Amino acid sequence: MIAVSACLAGIACRYDGKKKTVSDICRMVESGQAVTICPEVLGGLPIPRIPSERCGNCIINTAGEDVTAAFQRGAEAALKIAREHGCTAVILKARSPSCGYGQIYDGTFSGTLTEGNGVFAEMAAAAGIAVYNEENYRDLQINE
Repeated sequence: MIAVSACLAGIACRYDGKKKTVSDICRMVESGQAVTICPEVLGGLPIPRIPSERCGNCIINTAGEDVTAAFQRGAEAALKIAREHGCTAVILKARSPSCGYGQIYDGTFSGTLTEGNGVFAEMAAAAGIAVYNEENYRDLQINE
């Protein structure tokens, strides 16, 4: 079983109220191979919501508010769902402050990328769950 970012499965839950549908990922959910998660929504953030970026260990939105607690709550809830479903891998939205893995936006809201991980991606990896994104998920061996 795999957990996938809900926005990649066609659910309009991104910060801008949109989705980033990936057909293969939708099929995984439809066939029962994957379960959807959105750590930001699970953490209590609205749709749409003010854009946020990771600044060190904090998540700050463009209004200057520290929303770290909501991101942490959401990551914990997403990890619980992944564990309940026996997920061994996740396919997450690249560069997100929740789901980005390897590269995230640098916290300046300038579109600049930096090395780093989103809160949930970091938590999933620490729990031994393999982390992929919509750009490299084809590397994941899926039993069909």
